[in-house]
Amino acid sequence: MKLKDKRAVVTGGTRGIGRAIVLELAAQGCSVVFTFQNSYDAAKSLEAEAEKYNVKILGFKADAASFSEAEKTVNFSLENLGGLDILVNNAGITKDNLLLRMSEDDFDKVINANLKSVFNYTKASVKPMLSQRYGKIINISSVVALIGNPGQANYVASKSGVIGFTKSTAKELGSRNICVNAVAPGYISTDMTEKLNDKQKEIIISQIPVKRIGTPEDIARVVAFLASSDSDYITGQVISVDGGMAM
Repeated sequence: MKLKDKRAVVTGGTRGIGRAIVLELAAQGCSVVFTFQNSYDAAKSLEAEAEKYNVKILGFKADAASFSEAEKTVNFSLENLGGLDILVNNAGITKDNLLLRMSEDDFDKVINANLKSVFNYTKASVKPMLSQRYGKIINISSVVALIGNPGQANYVASKSGVIGFTKSTAKELGSRNICVNAVAPGYISTDMTEKLNDKQKEIIISQIPVKRIGTPEDIARVVAFLASSDSDYITGQVISVDGGMAM
């Protein structure tokens, strides 16, 4: 239990990668506040599933694109967990379309949900981390931030921005013993990829050296490593968890 008695905030925690991260941190002894927007039933289900780990797992309704709601999340965590050691910026959405068909609104919504949310929660979380001179911040980017993807200009721009934000904040906060890193998942079995047909999945798998689509747990284990003391000399890095897709 390498995260015993640690306290974390995970944004977008009710589905897919976020849910797996919450459960992995809990299994390692970490108490977690996770955010959600509308999935009350999924939030309650996650809280119930995590009870077996004997740590606090609490859902908090918040829009990650709102700075004021990010502040409320952090304050809720400080009040209910007694502090904050780990932040995982996982919240994100997609609104895919070719550039000529992409609306301004769809571009703005993806940037706000995927990139501005990282600013919101990092800024809100840094103050308590600075006070204790310790913190781990893990930002979830994407393999497409490294290689691009047609029809996802908004999503790729947001996830590329997450990488730049990670590197800049790592340089700002390193001297205060706060490590900031990013994880770039490849194709992971989530609600998004379940929409693909068999032919599309075959094409994707043909591009992955290990010849399989990843699982949310593949990502969660790397996040738990970056949240632990095993990664104390790692900051400003982007770790691709993609089966070798973007070498």
